[in-house]
Amino acid sequence: MRFWLFVCLVGSMLLSCTEKDQEEKADLPRPKGYNRLILPKAKYQELEKGHPFSFEVSSYAQVMPDTVSWAEPHWLYVYYPRWHAFIQLTYKPLNRDKKKLAGLIDDAYALAAKHQGKARGIQEYVMTTRSGRKAGIIELDGEVATSFQFYTTDSVKHYLRGAVYVKTATHNDSLAPVIQFLKKDAMHMIQTLKWVP
Repeated sequence: MRFWLFVCLVGSMLLSCTEKDQEEKADLPRPKGYNRLILPKAKYQELEKGHPFSFEVSSYAQVMPDTVSWAEPHWLYVYYPRWHAFIQLTYKPLNRDKKKLAGLIDDAYALAAKHQGKARGIQEYVMTTRSGRKAGIIELDGEVATSFQFYTTDSVKHYLRGAVYVKTATHNDSLAPVIQFLKKDAMHMIQTLKWVP
């Protein structure tokens, strides 16, 4: 009988110590963490007609006209309400004007260079699409407003520029999955782009 009394006493002391330890641990600050982002599987649909270009756009996005006062026809926002993010598209007709094309390409690089102060690095390269078209790609690392920009043209009639934006105060390292998802969608747009005659 004494043995069982001793076992119960020791057992209750051990349990009370573990409960106290758990209470003390509950008061300690937690390590820094990041939001859990669950990304959907990519699904695409054809852009609505009525533009001088066509491509496949994410079914999770809403395509809206650009509403700034200086917006031109066919300037669009591909808006992702789930993350308050968008891909801004600006279109310019070229009308066989080589100087206009050179100026637009220079502007694309100048707009990317504006982020140089906050960017840890900038990568620029030319990509060839599956259909043989060329696209200029500019990727920026760091806490920048836009981490992915691109332009593409047929060099004669059409020029299209795009930039990925995530409108939130959260740091880009915690938004990396969303940024990668948007980059993938932007690359899909480029790969499926067709100029409408």
